[in-house]
Amino acid sequence: MSRDPSPRLGPLTFTRLKWASFGHSCVYLGLLVCAFLASKPEPLTFVLGLSHGILWILMSLLCITAARARVVSLRLAVAVAVLGGIGPFFGSYEFIREQRARPAGPLAPSR
Repeated sequence: MSRDPSPRLGPLTFTRLKWASFGHSCVYLGLLVCAFLASKPEPLTFVLGLSHGILWILMSLLCITAARARVVSLRLAVAVAVLGGIGPFFGSYEFIREQRARPAGPLAPSR
């Protein structure tokens, strides 16, 4: 008897959400660099800001759906949906924390 460490809900998996969160964090980091270190170059700052907003909405909806399907924890979904608009680094951190807390590999058969 084995247990998949990455529960699935169609194409919605823990691993795909984790990598989407990391991508969102990279977009946000680019936005911060443009806005504060590069004197707000346009249209790059606008594109990164719009991308961050759209990604935050999508990640929030996907993580709430994934939490309902028990693909991710409620704590992770709240971190992404509530704190993700301020800084998606919270969600990326929670993905790493949850991945480390999950059992690795198949579970041992019960006797």
